[in-house]
Amino acid sequence: MKSKREKVLFIVVAIAIVLVTFVLSFSNVLYSFDKIFSDPIYQVPSSTNTNIKIIGIDEKTLAEYGDVTDWSRQVTADLITTLTDDPQYAPSVIGLDVLYISEQNDAGDAALAEACKSASENGTQVVSAANLVYKTSVTRTDEGTLAVNRNNVENIEYPYSGLNENTLVGFANTTQDVDGYIRYAKLSEEFNGESMDSLSTAVYKAYCNKKGETANLPKTYKNNIFGFTFSGKSGGYEVVSLSDVLSGNVDSRAFAGSIVLFGAYAPGMQDAYNVAIQKGTQMYGVEIHANIVEALLEGKTAVPANFWIYTLILIVIALIFYVICDHVKIVPATSLLVAFIVLNLLAGKLLYMRGIIINIIILPIVLLAVYAYQLITGYLVEWLKRRQTVEAFKKYVAPQVVDEISKKGEFNIVLGGENRDIAVLFVDIRGFTPMSEGLEPEQVVSILNEYLSLTTNSIFKNNGTLDKFVGDATMAVFNAPFDLDDYVYRAVCTARDIAAGSDELEKKLMERFGKSVSFGIGVNCGPAVVGNIGCEFRMDYTAIGDTVNTAARLEANAKRGQILISDKVFERVKDRVEVTPIGAIPLKGKSNEVFVYQVDKVL
Repeated sequence: MKSKREKVLFIVVAIAIVLVTFVLSFSNVLYSFDKIFSDPIYQVPSSTNTNIKIIGIDEKTLAEYGDVTDWSRQVTADLITTLTDDPQYAPSVIGLDVLYISEQNDAGDAALAEACKSASENGTQVVSAANLVYKTSVTRTDEGTLAVNRNNVENIEYPYSGLNENTLVGFANTTQDVDGYIRYAKLSEEFNGESMDSLSTAVYKAYCNKKGETANLPKTYKNNIFGFTFSGKSGGYEVVSLSDVLSGNVDSRAFAGSIVLFGAYAPGMQDAYNVAIQKGTQMYGVEIHANIVEALLEGKTAVPANFWIYTLILIVIALIFYVICDHVKIVPATSLLVAFIVLNLLAGKLLYMRGIIINIIILPIVLLAVYAYQLITGYLVEWLKRRQTVEAFKKYVAPQVVDEISKKGEFNIVLGGENRDIAVLFVDIRGFTPMSEGLEPEQVVSILNEYLSLTTNSIFKNNGTLDKFVGDATMAVFNAPFDLDDYVYRAVCTARDIAAGSDELEKKLMERFGKSVSFGIGVNCGPAVVGNIGCEFRMDYTAIGDTVNTAARLEANAKRGQILISDKVFERVKDRVEVTPIGAIPLKGKSNEVFVYQVDKVL
C-alpha cells in the first residue's frame, strides 16, 4: 500500500512523462538522431526496375567529347534521335536531367528542339528540366551554426523557348532533409498561381499516359512533400555511357518501351547528393530521379503519421510501462522494455510499408528514461531499507556479522558451527538485585542502559563481538565470527576499559539515584564451538563449550571491580599485564581447580 507521499510522487512522475513525451514529439528535437536508426530500417535495397534505364554523361563520354559546358546541344539532339528514330523500339519516356536554360544561339538549339518534337510525334514524350529559384535566408541555429532556409519560390528558370515548347517540363531540384540527406521528394510546386510537377513526377505521369494507365499520385504533407523508399544504391540501375549509345556500341533497341533518364554520371559535375540509403557515399542526381520514379510506380511512398494520434499512443504506452514497472521487479521490467522496443521497431517498419512514417526513437528514449528512473529510485529505496535493516540488525546481532552480510550481499544462515580458538569475556553488575529493590522500574532500566552502553562500547572499541545480554550480564567473544589479531589481549583491554569506565559511571549514578554500581569481570581463552544455535525458525549466533563456561565462572567469582583471568589468558599476555596471583580456585561445575590471576594493570 502506497503512502500519500508515494502516491503524490507517482502522479508527479506520470505528469512529467506525459509532458516530456509531448515535447519530444512536438519539437522533433530528436529528428536527426532518429534518422540514424530509422534509415537502415526503412531504406532497404531491393531489386530495381529493369524498365528504368540511365544514360550517363560519364568519364568515358567526357574524355571523348570534352567538358560538357563546351558541348553543342546537337549532342543531346543526336541522342534523342538515335533512341526514337524507330518508333517500334523507342523508349516510352525520356527525362533530361540536364538544365538547358539559356540559348546557345547555334544550330544545336534548334536541333534539340526539333528532335524532341519528332520524338513526341513518334510516341516518345521528352521531359526537360527546369530549375526552381527559392528565396533564401541565413539564420543561426540553437547550436550556434548557420543554416540556409529556403522559403517560397522566387523564380523558375525554364528551358530555352524552343525546348520548352516541345517538351513537358518538370523541376529537377532535389529535396534535402534537415540533416542534408535525401529521403523526401516534392510532387509539385506552386508559383504565381500555377503548379509545376517535379521532373520525376512528370516522367511518371508521362509513362502512365503512354501505358494508358491512371497515375496514382501519393499522399503528401506540407509543401507537397512525400517520403520515398530508395530501390537501389548507386549503380543499382542499368547505366549506359552516352558515348557508347552515340557510337552504336549499344543497340538503341535495348531501350524499347523503357523509361530513359539522361544526366550527369561523373565526379566533378556538381550533381551528387547524400542519400538515406547509403551513408558516406553520394548518389548522382539522375539516379535519385530513377529511384523516385520507381517509388511512384510501385507505391513505395510515405508521409508522417498524424501528430496527435501518434503522440497520444506514445503517451499511453509510456504510462502503461511506468505503471507496470512500478509493480514488478527488475527482470520482468527489463523484459518488458526490450519487448516494447522491439515491437516499436516492428511497428515502425510495418507502418512505413503502409505509407506512414513514425519517429522510432522517441518511445525507446522515453521508456529507457522511465526504466532508469524506476531502477535508480528502486535501488535507492532498497538501499535505504537495507541500511535501516542493517542498523536495526546491529542492535541485536554482532555488528561484525551484519557488516560481513552487507559486504558480501549474502550470508549462509544455517544451524551449526565451527571450532575456533577464542577469548571470552563476561561482565556482571554486583549487587544489582538489592539495588533495584529500592528504585522505580524506570530508574532500574536507566541504570541498566547506562551500564550496557559502557560494556557494549568497550567491546566494540576493541573489535570484539557482542554475543548477548543475559539480564544484567554481558557476554563478548573475540576472534569470532571472523579472524581477529591479538584477540586475547584485546579481550583483556576490554575488561580494563569497562573497569575504568565503571568509576565514572558509579559517580554519575550516585549523583542521580544515590546508588552505586560496580562490576565483576572474567576472561578466559581456548577452543569453543561458534555458530548458529537453536532451531530453523529461531536461532542465535553464540559460542559454547568449556572455555565459555570457565569465563562465566571466573566472572561469578570476581569481586566488585575485580578482573579475573585464567592461567591460559595470563600465559598469552603476561608480558603486557601486571597481575596479582589469586591461586588455584575451584569453579562450579569443574572437577579441577583453575589457577586465577587478578589484573591490576594493562600495559
